[in-house]
Amino acid sequence: MSTTHTVTRRPSTIAPAIFELFNPIPYGLFVGTLIFDVIYMATRNVFWGKGAAWLVTVGLIIAIVPRLLNLGHVWVQRRRRVSRIERLDFWLNLLAIVAAVINAFVHSRDAYAMVPENVILSVITVVLLSIAHVAMAIDRLHRVEATHE
Repeated sequence: MSTTHTVTRRPSTIAPAIFELFNPIPYGLFVGTLIFDVIYMATRNVFWGKGAAWLVTVGLIIAIVPRLLNLGHVWVQRRRRVSRIERLDFWLNLLAIVAAVINAFVHSRDAYAMVPENVILSVITVVLLSIAHVAMAIDRLHRVEATHE
């Protein structure tokens, strides 16, 4: 006598929790990088340039975890339909990370040789991430409103 059990897979609650925990941290670090870069450009004090280099590097390291989870959510898993905004968020984050990687290499230059590329790349990174965060916030708001109607 054989019994058949149907197993229903529920979406993971750990992956979204880890994503929500780590996702804002790189954004804050990249905003800090931008602030430090602007101060360094204005003052030429090496402290601010070195600080910006550390911030962009740590931001990139911490960005690995949420980006891998986002990659799996947007392109690998098929439990639910992924919206256009979620795909846009993925691409904007990817472009921001590419800009931040280039920025990390720019920060490896000696002294004032990193200016103005460091500021330009920091602005690009922060703007791309800001657009992604705003788009996702609006998308979440629309989804919440749709469930209440």
